[in-house]
Amino acid sequence: MNQQEVRKPPTGLAKSGKRLWAAVSSALSLDERDEALLIEAARVADRLSALDAVLRRDGLLLPDKRPHPALAEARQQQLTLARLIVAMRLPEDLSEPLSRRPQRRGVRGSYYPREGGTE
Repeated sequence: MNQQEVRKPPTGLAKSGKRLWAAVSSALSLDERDEALLIEAARVADRLSALDAVLRRDGLLLPDKRPHPALAEARQQQLTLARLIVAMRLPEDLSEPLSRRPQRRGVRGSYYPREGGTE
């Protein structure tokens, strides 16, 4: 998986999405599956930037001291982005020359077996 030219990002992406697209597409050769995941990850990155702007403008708490709804949505988008990145098997450092990508991992995270059998 040699470094390649930065492929043109899909239309509709904002700054954060374009930055993620450029970083990943310049470092990896993507198949159709990974390209679809990268498009979604770039869209999520843009949503996170938009939610961050709302939270910076409005603050983390509403006037009645409840958490801002954008805070919960940002947390959900962060989880989504993390799962998309895991599904693409991105290496930790895209600036290093890549000999191969990490092994396939599940998108749900790590789970440890329960002691005492299954339930």
